[in-house]
Amino acid sequence: MSASHQSRGYPVYDEFAGLYDFPLDDFQRRACHVVEEGQGVLVAAPTGSGKTVVGEFAVHLALQTGRKCFYTTPIKALSNQKYHDLVSRYGADQVGLLTGDVTVNGEAPIVVMTTEVLRNMLYAGSGTLLGLGFVVMDEVHYLADRSRGAVWEEVIIHLPESVALVSLSATVSNAEEFGEWLETVRGDTTTIVEERRPVPLYQHVLVGKRMLDLFATSDVDAAAGFVKEGAPVNAELLRVARDDWASTHMRDRRTPRGRAQGGRGAGGRPGGQGRPVGNGRRVWVPSRVEVLEQLDAAGLLPAIVFIFSRVGCDAAVQQCLRSGIKLTSVEERDEIAAYVDEACADLPDPDRQVLGFHDFRDALTRGIASHHAGMLPAFKQCVEQLFVRGLCKAVFATETLALGINMPARTVVLEKLSKWNGETHADITPGEYTQLTGRAGRRGLDVEGHAVVLWQPGINPSEVAGLASTRLYPLRSSFRPSYNMAVNLVTQVGRERARELLEMSFAQFQADKAVVGLARQLTKSQDALAGYAEAATCDRGDFMEYAALRHRVSELEKGAARARKADRREDVIESLTRLQRGDVIEIPAGKFAGFAVVLDPGVSPEGPRPQVLTAERQARRLSLLDFPSPVEAVTRVRIPRQFNARNPQSRRDLASSLRAGTHNLTPPRRRETSPAARVDPEVEALRQELRAHPCHDCPEREAHARWSERWYKLDRDARTLERRVEQRTNTVARQFDRVCEVLATLGYLAGDEVTELGRPLRRIYSELDLVVAEALRLGVLDGLGTAALAAALSTLVFEARRAEEGQSPRIPGGDTRRAIEALEGLWRDLAEVERAHRLDFLRRPDPGLAWAAYRWAEGDDLAEVLGETELTAGDFVRWIKQLIDLSGQVADAAGAGALRETARDVVRRVRRGVVAVAPLED
Repeated sequence: MSASHQSRGYPVYDEFAGLYDFPLDDFQRRACHVVEEGQGVLVAAPTGSGKTVVGEFAVHLALQTGRKCFYTTPIKALSNQKYHDLVSRYGADQVGLLTGDVTVNGEAPIVVMTTEVLRNMLYAGSGTLLGLGFVVMDEVHYLADRSRGAVWEEVIIHLPESVALVSLSATVSNAEEFGEWLETVRGDTTTIVEERRPVPLYQHVLVGKRMLDLFATSDVDAAAGFVKEGAPVNAELLRVARDDWASTHMRDRRTPRGRAQGGRGAGGRPGGQGRPVGNGRRVWVPSRVEVLEQLDAAGLLPAIVFIFSRVGCDAAVQQCLRSGIKLTSVEERDEIAAYVDEACADLPDPDRQVLGFHDFRDALTRGIASHHAGMLPAFKQCVEQLFVRGLCKAVFATETLALGINMPARTVVLEKLSKWNGETHADITPGEYTQLTGRAGRRGLDVEGHAVVLWQPGINPSEVAGLASTRLYPLRSSFRPSYNMAVNLVTQVGRERARELLEMSFAQFQADKAVVGLARQLTKSQDALAGYAEAATCDRGDFMEYAALRHRVSELEKGAARARKADRREDVIESLTRLQRGDVIEIPAGKFAGFAVVLDPGVSPEGPRPQVLTAERQARRLSLLDFPSPVEAVTRVRIPRQFNARNPQSRRDLASSLRAGTHNLTPPRRRETSPAARVDPEVEALRQELRAHPCHDCPEREAHARWSERWYKLDRDARTLERRVEQRTNTVARQFDRVCEVLATLGYLAGDEVTELGRPLRRIYSELDLVVAEALRLGVLDGLGTAALAAALSTLVFEARRAEEGQSPRIPGGDTRRAIEALEGLWRDLAEVERAHRLDFLRRPDPGLAWAAYRWAEGDDLAEVLGETELTAGDFVRWIKQLIDLSGQVADAAGAGALRETARDVVRRVRRGVVAVAPLED
């Protein structure tokens, strides 16, 4: 297509492109053209490539054509950032913001919102949807998120057909598959994949003071979104790794235990970190301050240093403060101080000390900050804005920074390649590596970006290269129907239509594609079955009929054997349950064969597991596997009352008594099951039928039989395939049926209608939606005071970061404790109902925030509240914001009455101080 034709064909795009002081890339131009043509588009491109330009074009097109555009984001902080970007371009009167707890100009032609807000508007049939022409779904790959991903699919499925969808995603390996699904449910949709970065990215490993390239640079395309697999690793880096490994092993052999501790480290640094290499030098691991000094000297700031630990990020800032490092000029320090003072002006003075405000401000003026989910939202916003403006030079961050917020850097440093995943320290994935390092390289500011892995003892350069040269994992749907979703859908379209809508989900689309492959395997198996049956053809008769008789005999004999084994097992269990402390038995075989005395019968619902002491003084617990046949006590031995199985002397004395008591005993004869068990009449009749069959005397009988045995084995595999196909077909719809069955059991659904009992559930969007609805139905929350209600509802939003956190949390007493215990009981009852319907949606309420929520609602100071919990200020604010959200939902769902007023009072009482200062945080 010629340039002149393009110009005539896309006038709005031409006007829009003129707003930028740089030419748009080809993928941006093509995507904008698709949008102007009235189609949907999916743009999958690397972090920092400028895919949001396409979303901004949809905004521009909506304004030019008199329609509305909703710009959705996964988190409130990103909504806030995009809102300010659009206001600066189009003016505050043209742009609104809806994040659940904040409403700014909600009827504007352009509204930025979280995806959950749009989902709720669709279910409520909001009038704000009138005139909607475009929806931008930024970071649409969030639909893979386990806890929140379903929201994206709900919106995509339920948006009116007249709305054009602009989907922006990180680079994923199955973008075409996702685009195919979008076209299936939304109509004309073009998928545009861009795998080249606007700013080339170079990969390095920082070894001491040397910045070594990760790859042999002549073989790497640094502008690609990812390096091709198999790209050669820098030979010098491999040599360093080999020398480090060899020297470590030599030191382990030659250095006396304890000598390696203390002393002088690398380069004569006292206590420095390091390991000797083959020539006696050490590979120096620089401190965090030294890393920043090296980056500053090399002109590689601003930088983001990913540490994967909140504590580690804050410790890094403190290390920098103690070192006196300054990365800013005098003028920059004054500008930063003025910005921080203005941005945090609303923070209550009494809270500043507990929040660490002065250290935070001091570090920022030096150009240094941390960034993680535990920080106060106002602090995080300061860091983000100052970093984007180039005033903050180095940020120590956890991986949450990589999720959507626009904070590109010249350099990204990964301190380690493993992180705590909630259960253990696990290596980061290639996808995570690409997402993190993708922040490096600022479009329009940097000629190139740099990703730096800090050398650590034992690092394997080939594994690092594997992370940098593997394409992102495919996008996998996490969609599943929820209780709230079910009542909203049934209310809107009825149960059958709702079921059909859910079958349109990306989850079902992916399952169906897998079914295609399984069905192809099944077809091949069925063809092979016909071939095997033909190969077994016998000229004397129907050999497959004869084979069926043989197969039936074999199955019956196996069944009889299993039955005998089960009977024998029951006999063994019964004999073990009769054992008592002091009984002497014989262990029939194995390492501990011989006489033993029973210390503890070990009877439990899972089956008996007696603890015994052998004549060789070995105390162990036995299982059913140790007893192929029933056991009987042959005598008894007195066990002293103070006997301790862990005490060697106690064991020695009792073993001596055991040997004395069994000296003249002959081991009892064990009952053996005769192999010549009674013959099943059905088996005998089948054998007679076999002998009478014309194929029985065929000289080729066993050759035919081998083909028939292959047929039966393949037939068994084919039936397994059939079951797998059935299980994957309509999986989402079947899960929806189970959800509806639970709701019907509770009286929330009656046939194709939502009952009066079920209507409050439509307004509850909590993860524990059904627990909240049942609490309202049963009056569990009635009569509570404001602080008590805040504490009770907090158990339904809070979730400890680690299992060991808050295992014995402090809980207010009286009505508050009774309400919390009642909610826990509700959850148990509902979990039983779920299990009966093969579901597991509802997690256990967590009282870890209850005391803090209660005291905060009572008006206690922040220092007092945080002093009695393990929560950081940022975590506290985030959870209280979620408590505000749920309290608002409860007020809406409860209907007119005292509970509604109390819930609204919770919102008023807890939205104060640092919570009120942070209206836009996720």
